[in-house]
Amino acid sequence: MQPTFVLVHGAFANSFSFAPLQAELGLLGHRSVAVDLPGHGFQATFTRAYQAPQDPGGLATAPGSIKGVTLADNAAHLIGILERAKRNGPVILLAHSRGGVTATAAANARPDLIDRIVYVSAWCPVDLDVNDYYAQPEMATVDLTALASVLAGNPAELGLLRVNFRTANPEVLAALKAAFFADGTDEQFLTFLNTFQPDENLDVGSSADRAEAATWGRIPKTYIRLADDTSLPLALQDRLIREGDALTPDNPYDVRTLASSHLKWLADPAPAARVLADLATLPGPSAPA
Repeated sequence: MQPTFVLVHGAFANSFSFAPLQAELGLLGHRSVAVDLPGHGFQATFTRAYQAPQDPGGLATAPGSIKGVTLADNAAHLIGILERAKRNGPVILLAHSRGGVTATAAANARPDLIDRIVYVSAWCPVDLDVNDYYAQPEMATVDLTALASVLAGNPAELGLLRVNFRTANPEVLAALKAAFFADGTDEQFLTFLNTFQPDENLDVGSSADRAEAATWGRIPKTYIRLADDTSLPLALQDRLIREGDALTPDNPYDVRTLASSHLKWLADPAPAARVLADLATLPGPSAPA
């Protein structure tokens, strides 16, 4: 039976990011569901202050629907979707970037709903909390100043992260492109930037949300490395793979690699779709002894 791919987006993104990939998967004969986590997609807040001409003061203070959303909320929402998808057969759960934290939390709680979990340059914390990885040597090359320069408002006061992706500052735009989409054209980058939403929730989990050997660890897992990713560097991706393999040495990652920045694989999805189609033919989890 053909599996259903359940696709989980990263920070500031939404289900719209996966439209080109879903088209490719459909043309290869595979069904897929792109998830909008709580406060994303049509549940997102696009305040009038975000429209042109922008109102910086209003943008910095307007409330957002994602305030108070937690990792537990994201995981519960995803589990509900996995339960529905599982009624139709095997499920392959794919997560990109920050979406990996939600996928890991869901896998910790309900491994019975997932026949394979796939991380695409995604966070799967094992030894550390997500925020603590940023102080590690593997993240030393990451420059967060561009993102910080378009931060709108005080996250502690807003109760959320808000970024002004509609900036027209050429230096900031160049820095963001270098960080996330260096291998794409300027037009592709700006198009992708306009699919982003300004708000993201603050909760990326704690030690209680790291991968658990007894549950997450029994699911067959794949890590798709993005070789040209400078926002989640290859060194950090490889560290996450090593940590996952050390946690469950009898169930190591199936590792694949794509030549892509953090976002280009979504804008040019045919190579990724071919990898996923191949994963659909791999065996699922063994029955419990």
